[in-house]
Amino acid sequence: MQKLVLAYSGGLDTSYCVKYLTGKGYEVHAASVNTGGFKATEIDELHEKALQLGAASYKNIDAIEKFYDKVVRYLIYGNVLKNNTYPLSVSAERIVQAIEIVKYAVEIGATAIAHGSTGAGNDQVRFDMIFQTIAPNIEIITPIRDQQLSRDQEIDFLKEHGIKMNWEKAKYSVNQGLWGTSVGGAETLTSHLGLPEDAFPSQLTTTESSAQVKLTFVKGELTAINDQKDTATSNIEKLNELASSFAIGRDIHTGDTIIGIKGRVGFEAAAPLIIIKAHHSLEKHVLTKWQLHHKEQLGNWYGMLLHEGQYLDEVMRNIEVFLADTQKKVTGDVFVSLYPYRFVVDGINSPHDLMNASFGSYGEMNKAWSADDAKGFIKILSNQNKIYNHVNKISHD
Repeated sequence: MQKLVLAYSGGLDTSYCVKYLTGKGYEVHAASVNTGGFKATEIDELHEKALQLGAASYKNIDAIEKFYDKVVRYLIYGNVLKNNTYPLSVSAERIVQAIEIVKYAVEIGATAIAHGSTGAGNDQVRFDMIFQTIAPNIEIITPIRDQQLSRDQEIDFLKEHGIKMNWEKAKYSVNQGLWGTSVGGAETLTSHLGLPEDAFPSQLTTTESSAQVKLTFVKGELTAINDQKDTATSNIEKLNELASSFAIGRDIHTGDTIIGIKGRVGFEAAAPLIIIKAHHSLEKHVLTKWQLHHKEQLGNWYGMLLHEGQYLDEVMRNIEVFLADTQKKVTGDVFVSLYPYRFVVDGINSPHDLMNASFGSYGEMNKAWSADDAKGFIKILSNQNKIYNHVNKISHD
């Protein structure tokens, strides 16, 4: 039997893949990659379900720390928000999941890899590109995409093969991970409808009208919350639990897919949005004007290339080196106020705060230059425009 690794989620599409591929004579080894959001009981359920469907084995690969080290830290360094909105929750996860799946396939000597993506989304591109780059000799099999199956056809197939499970589709599809939760439903297939309150996994549960939180960054990484030190991933999870009780971090992102069509997705990302905004506020105080300018450009490029599945292009390693180098002075505390459905970054405290310089206070006073110095500086600075206007006889009527 040909050994095959299936990127397995336990949903209808990948359940169909297990049964269909075993029927075609493959030795199916189901594998899922934990980039956050998995509970121990859910892993046990996935294991049981995969074996019931006919898989030869099931493996859950813990990649939470790797996800942070390889991807999330750079999304924070780059303050990456796709279209100034979306923290790339799912697209970032898919890259690491694809890498771990193909590495596992190579490890067990599989000659084929399968996934349950359709032909109408981004994930098919991300998975296939990663698989082809790392293991170009491994065959990629995609039953749902190749057969253009409807949900009803998949359900009928499983019923015909004696699989009795509740395949009724939930009203909303939810994908939860360390860096946020995506929410899809009938509303996100339109251009005008918003998601209702009950579509979001986290509800407003706090009885407090507000809360203040202190986030401590060391060289760009979140090292403590309210002076309690922990790992970066644990801090993300703790902040998310706190902020989610205020129902913070909800939005709908509309963007361009890799295959050229527009797409909408709802999301809930309390910790990512707070961390990115807090980190960016700290950077505004401690980095130079040109550091901030070029970081914004390269951060946007990093997010775009990651979203497009180009993570393994060497230019990503080049950008990561730049982003990491900019974090040498990004150390300090950021003070954030949480309110129901929103948050405010109040201010920062850092030994590298460039506002603490004794040169002067904006709009108030100057100590390191005279009035004549300012006049001379302004005169020279305006030379370029004066010359252009003079030579071209520009009228400003």
